[in-house]
Amino acid sequence: MPMVMESQDIRKAIRESLEAKEALLSLAGEIEALCRMGEEVLKGGGKLLFCGNGGSACDAAHASCELTGWFLQKERRPLPAVALGFETPALTAMANDKGYDEAFARQVQALGRPGDLLVGITTSGRSPSVVRALERARSLGIRTAVLTGREGGPAGSVAEFNLRVPSSDTPRIQECHLLVLHIFSQWLEAACA
Repeated sequence: MPMVMESQDIRKAIRESLEAKEALLSLAGEIEALCRMGEEVLKGGGKLLFCGNGGSACDAAHASCELTGWFLQKERRPLPAVALGFETPALTAMANDKGYDEAFARQVQALGRPGDLLVGITTSGRSPSVVRALERARSLGIRTAVLTGREGGPAGSVAEFNLRVPSSDTPRIQECHLLVLHIFSQWLEAACA
């Protein structure tokens, strides 16, 4: 029988989310470093590539949208950003022919150039498709950053920069990743648009 949520469960979830975000205060300097990395790339003529799976894929698309569209300033130039994996025919062809683990890496190889930045998003840090994309990016001279949970996982070891949300709870990590991406978008919109 499914568990039924009650009002105390809702309050608990909200408290846990607030606590996870409160813990992000200790990472303010690291979030600023990520923002400066993105700013340097955009001011140098590069573009931002984002990738993730499941909810993290949605976060990748969300970040790309905030930059190519707008975050707060509707009257600004678009900033170059691409969420990988959203061309369904390409994604399914690559997954079918080469395996899903290679899907983002192949897109990085096709679209990325030295001077770009790949931002991987993986709550566990263990997503093989994100790890391979980060590895491929580094081999091509593309800068790399990854947003993970507390452990960082293999993705955290491969990336040039790893922002580890101090939590092991997937929903709370995802909520924090979205906040970090909103801060990233706001910073880049102010600095680069």
